[in-house]
Amino acid sequence: MPFKILGFDSDNGGEFINQKLVNYFTCRDKNPVQFTRSLAYHSNDNSHVEQKYWTHVRQWLGYDRFDNPKIVDLLNDLYKNEWRLYHNYFIPSVKLLEKKRVASKTIKRYDKPKTPYQRLLEADSKHISTETKALLTKQYKELNPFELRTAIEKIFDKILRLSTKI
Repeated sequence: MPFKILGFDSDNGGEFINQKLVNYFTCRDKNPVQFTRSLAYHSNDNSHVEQKYWTHVRQWLGYDRFDNPKIVDLLNDLYKNEWRLYHNYFIPSVKLLEKKRVASKTIKRYDKPKTPYQRLLEADSKHISTETKALLTKQYKELNPFELRTAIEKIFDKILRLSTKI
Protein backbone atom coordinates (compact mmCIF):
# COMPACT_ATOMS: atom_id res chain seq x y z
CA MET A 1 0.00 0.00 0.00
CA PRO A 2 1.26 3.48 -0.74
CA PHE A 3 0.46 4.67 2.80
CA LYS A 4 -0.05 3.33 6.32
CA ILE A 5 -3.41 1.83 7.25
CA LEU A 6 -4.83 3.90 10.12
CA GLY A 7 -8.16 2.13 10.57
CA PHE A 8 -10.16 -0.88 9.48
CA ASP A 9 -13.99 -0.96 9.54
CA SER A 10 -16.02 -4.14 9.37
CA ASP A 11 -19.51 -5.33 10.06
CA ASN A 12 -20.19 -8.03 12.65
CA GLY A 13 -20.28 -10.89 10.16
CA GLY A 14 -18.21 -13.93 11.02
CA GLU A 15 -16.95 -13.99 7.44
CA PHE A 16 -15.00 -10.81 8.17
CA ILE A 17 -14.22 -10.83 11.86
CA ASN A 18 -12.04 -13.61 13.21
CA GLN A 19 -9.21 -13.76 15.72
CA LYS A 20 -6.48 -13.79 13.06
CA LEU A 21 -7.79 -10.57 11.53
CA VAL A 22 -8.16 -8.85 14.90
CA ASN A 23 -4.61 -9.91 15.87
CA TYR A 24 -3.23 -8.77 12.52
CA PHE A 25 -4.52 -5.25 13.03
CA THR A 26 -4.29 -4.74 16.79
CA CYS A 27 -1.27 -6.79 17.94
CA ARG A 28 1.34 -5.44 15.54
CA ASP A 29 4.58 -4.21 17.10
CA LYS A 30 4.80 -1.29 14.73
CA ASN A 31 1.77 0.78 13.77
CA PRO A 32 -1.23 -0.97 15.36
CA VAL A 33 -4.43 -0.25 13.40
CA GLN A 34 -7.67 0.97 14.91
CA PHE A 35 -10.25 -1.76 14.34
CA THR A 36 -13.94 -0.77 14.45
CA ARG A 37 -17.10 -2.71 13.83
CA SER A 38 -20.79 -2.06 13.45
CA LEU A 39 -23.37 -2.41 16.16
CA ALA A 40 -25.42 -5.59 16.04
CA TYR A 41 -28.96 -5.20 14.66
CA HIS A 42 -28.26 -1.69 13.34
CA SER A 43 -28.54 -2.33 9.61
CA ASN A 44 -27.02 0.92 8.40
CA ASP A 45 -24.56 1.52 11.22
CA ASN A 46 -21.57 1.12 8.94
CA SER A 47 -23.06 2.29 5.66
CA HIS A 48 -19.69 2.73 3.93
CA VAL A 49 -18.92 -0.96 4.37
CA GLU A 50 -22.46 -1.92 3.35
CA GLN A 51 -22.18 0.23 0.21
CA LYS A 52 -18.94 -1.51 -0.77
CA TYR A 53 -20.60 -4.93 -0.36
CA TRP A 54 -22.88 -3.96 -3.21
CA THR A 55 -20.31 -2.43 -5.57
CA HIS A 56 -17.45 -4.83 -4.82
CA VAL A 57 -19.16 -8.13 -4.11
CA ARG A 58 -22.92 -8.51 -4.61
CA GLN A 59 -23.18 -6.73 -7.96
CA TRP A 60 -20.66 -9.13 -9.48
CA LEU A 61 -21.12 -12.35 -7.52
CA GLY A 62 -24.67 -12.19 -6.21
CA TYR A 63 -25.62 -13.63 -2.84
CA ASP A 64 -24.30 -17.17 -3.25
CA ARG A 65 -21.93 -18.67 -0.72
CA PHE A 66 -18.74 -20.06 -2.25
CA ASP A 67 -17.40 -23.05 -0.32
CA ASN A 68 -14.97 -24.32 -2.95
CA PRO A 69 -11.34 -23.53 -1.93
CA LYS A 70 -10.42 -23.06 -5.61
CA ILE A 71 -12.93 -20.21 -5.80
CA VAL A 72 -11.49 -18.59 -2.68
CA ASP A 73 -8.02 -18.65 -4.24
CA LEU A 74 -9.37 -17.15 -7.48
CA LEU A 75 -11.20 -14.38 -5.61
CA ASN A 76 -8.18 -13.56 -3.44
CA ASP A 77 -5.97 -13.34 -6.52
CA LEU A 78 -8.55 -11.24 -8.37
CA TYR A 79 -8.95 -8.73 -5.53
CA LYS A 80 -5.18 -8.53 -5.02
CA ASN A 81 -4.43 -7.89 -8.70
CA GLU A 82 -6.86 -6.91 -11.49
CA TRP A 83 -9.78 -5.79 -9.31
CA ARG A 84 -7.65 -3.49 -7.15
CA LEU A 85 -5.99 -1.89 -10.16
CA TYR A 86 -9.23 -1.46 -12.10
CA HIS A 87 -11.18 0.11 -9.25
CA ASN A 88 -8.41 2.30 -7.84
CA TYR A 89 -7.22 3.68 -11.16
CA PHE A 90 -10.30 3.76 -13.41
CA ILE A 91 -13.59 3.74 -11.46
CA PRO A 92 -14.55 7.19 -10.14
CA SER A 93 -16.62 7.75 -7.04
CA VAL A 94 -18.08 10.82 -5.37
CA LYS A 95 -17.57 12.01 -1.82
CA LEU A 96 -20.24 13.69 0.25
CA LEU A 97 -19.13 17.26 0.99
CA GLU A 98 -22.16 18.62 2.80
CA LYS A 99 -25.49 17.44 4.08
CA LYS A 100 -28.04 19.91 5.37
CA ARG A 101 -31.67 19.72 6.27
CA VAL A 102 -34.03 22.29 4.78
CA ALA A 103 -37.55 21.87 6.16
CA SER A 104 -38.41 18.21 5.50
CA LYS A 105 -35.76 17.67 2.81
CA THR A 106 -32.15 16.63 3.18
CA ILE A 107 -29.96 18.31 0.61
CA LYS A 108 -26.65 16.63 -0.17
CA ARG A 109 -23.78 18.19 -2.03
CA TYR A 110 -21.06 16.00 -3.56
CA ASP A 111 -17.67 16.71 -5.05
CA LYS A 112 -16.79 15.88 -8.65
CA PRO A 113 -16.29 12.17 -9.41
CA LYS A 114 -12.66 11.12 -9.06
CA THR A 115 -10.84 7.82 -8.89
CA PRO A 116 -9.00 6.87 -5.68
CA TYR A 117 -5.77 7.33 -7.68
CA GLN A 118 -6.73 10.93 -8.55
CA ARG A 119 -7.63 11.68 -4.94
CA LEU A 120 -4.29 10.30 -3.77
CA LEU A 121 -2.33 12.43 -6.25
CA GLU A 122 -4.25 15.54 -5.20
CA ALA A 123 -3.74 14.83 -1.49
CA ASP A 124 -1.38 17.23 0.17
CA SER A 125 -0.32 14.88 2.92
CA LYS A 126 2.88 14.09 4.78
CA HIS A 127 1.93 10.39 4.60
CA ILE A 128 2.33 10.15 0.81
CA SER A 129 5.76 10.93 -0.61
CA THR A 130 6.41 12.34 -4.06
CA GLU A 131 8.31 9.13 -4.88
CA THR A 132 5.22 7.08 -4.09
CA LYS A 133 3.10 9.35 -6.26
CA ALA A 134 5.62 8.96 -9.10
CA LEU A 135 5.52 5.15 -8.78
CA LEU A 136 1.71 5.16 -8.86
CA THR A 137 1.72 7.41 -11.93
CA LYS A 138 4.18 5.09 -13.68
CA GLN A 139 1.94 2.11 -12.88
CA TYR A 140 -1.14 4.00 -14.12
CA LYS A 141 0.50 4.73 -17.47
CA GLU A 142 1.24 1.01 -17.97
CA LEU A 143 -2.37 -0.08 -17.36
CA ASN A 144 -5.11 -0.61 -19.91
CA PRO A 145 -8.65 -0.52 -18.43
CA PHE A 146 -10.07 -2.63 -21.26
CA GLU A 147 -7.53 -5.40 -20.70
CA LEU A 148 -8.17 -5.30 -16.94
CA ARG A 149 -11.92 -5.51 -17.45
CA THR A 150 -11.54 -8.44 -19.86
CA ALA A 151 -9.28 -10.27 -17.39
CA ILE A 152 -11.81 -9.65 -14.57
CA GLU A 153 -14.66 -11.03 -16.67
CA LYS A 154 -12.66 -14.15 -17.56
CA ILE A 155 -11.95 -14.82 -13.89
CA PHE A 156 -15.62 -14.33 -13.00
CA ASP A 157 -16.61 -16.78 -15.72
CA LYS A 158 -14.20 -19.33 -14.22
CA ILE A 159 -15.60 -18.67 -10.72
CA LEU A 160 -19.19 -19.13 -11.90
CA ARG A 161 -18.31 -22.33 -13.74
CA LEU A 162 -16.63 -23.74 -10.62
CA SER A 163 -19.54 -22.69 -8.40
CA THR A 164 -22.14 -24.46 -10.55
CA LYS A 165 -20.25 -27.78 -10.55
CA ILE A 166 -21.75 -30.21 -8.07
